[in-house]
This record gives sequence, structure tokens and C-alpha cells, in this order.
Amino acid sequence: MYVVGLTGGIASGKTTVADIIAAKGINLVDADIVAREVVAIGSEGLAQIRAHFGKDMLLDDGSLNRALLREKIFADDADKQWLNDLLHPMIRTELLAQLAASDSPYTLLVVPLLVENNLTTLCDHVLVVDVAEQVQIQRTMARDSVSQQQAKAILQAQASREQRLAAADSVIVNNDRQQLSHDAAILHQKFLELATIAMAD
Repeated sequence: MYVVGLTGGIASGKTTVADIIAAKGINLVDADIVAREVVAIGSEGLAQIRAHFGKDMLLDDGSLNRALLREKIFADDADKQWLNDLLHPMIRTELLAQLAASDSPYTLLVVPLLVENNLTTLCDHVLVVDVAEQVQIQRTMARDSVSQQQAKAILQAQASREQRLAAADSVIVNNDRQQLSHDAAILHQKFLELATIAMAD
């Protein structure tokens, strides 16, 4: 099992790179999807959140009130810590299960907070999607309809561009879609070779 960790700051283009590589027959394990699954209706994660914060945390359909939970944890570091202590082990366990079940030549592990949550240990190789911070801010404002101030606050809550690049084994720059597709195809070949070498060892 050869794992390439894919990360990058908000609005850097992680999903675009992941989709290009997935189209080449490579399995994706997406931490954002897993994070939603561990708090889905009927899950142990959701039951514990309800028990801890109260039934207000559920919407009328029984699903998690994400907006209210976000408010809670941003207002109280202890609540944020409690939630992280609950969910991070669940997410990690499920990520490992999905990685173990993957049958493609290598697997792409897509984690926005790969560096921040110290999940680089799950990876054989770390690929960072890089883009200038000003571009990230503009894309975030356009995509999420947030102010420049909010976009900057989101950026500041993540690892810095320098921290991510320091953790990278490979970097792909996302300034031009055509160039991105070309570079992703070259990296795909490189990862196939690395995975073959790793299997031989």
C-alpha cells in the first residue's frame, strides 16, 4: 500500500488535482468525506455530540447542526478540544480502513489539514498544491461568498504556506488549468514508479 498525501491551503485546488489523478484509475480516500461520515445520522460520533452539547445540536431531520457546532467550538477552546479528541481518532481509524481496502497501484489520501493534524505519518509521499496567498483569498471570497477579512482569518487558522511546503516531497503549482493537468500527469507517472519500487522492497 503506497500512500500519496495530497494537501494544500483553502481554495488552492486540491479537489481539481484529486479529480485529475482519480480519472487515471487511482483510488481517493478523502478526509472531508470521512469527517462527515463519522457524524452522520445514526453514528456514534453524532450520539456523543448530542449527549455532550444537548439536543439543540441536531436539526429537525436528526442530522448535525454544523453551523451551531462551529459557533460553539470557535467560542470555547475546551469544547473544541473535546470535539477534536472525540472525532480525530474516529476519522483516523476510518481513513486507515479505507486505505487498507484500496486496490489501485497507489492511493491518494486527500487531507486539507494534513500538516496541521500531523497525518503526514500515514503517507509515503506528500504532494502539496501551492498557490499564492492572494489568489487563495480571491478564490475563497468568490467561492464561499465571504469577506476578505473572513478569507484571511481562514488562511491564518491553517498551516502557513511555508510550513506546508516544508512538509512536501512534491509540489504542484495551480496557476493555470492546462499546466496543472500536464503536471499532474507527470506526477502520476512518478507515483506509479515510486509505488512499484516500494512494492519491490
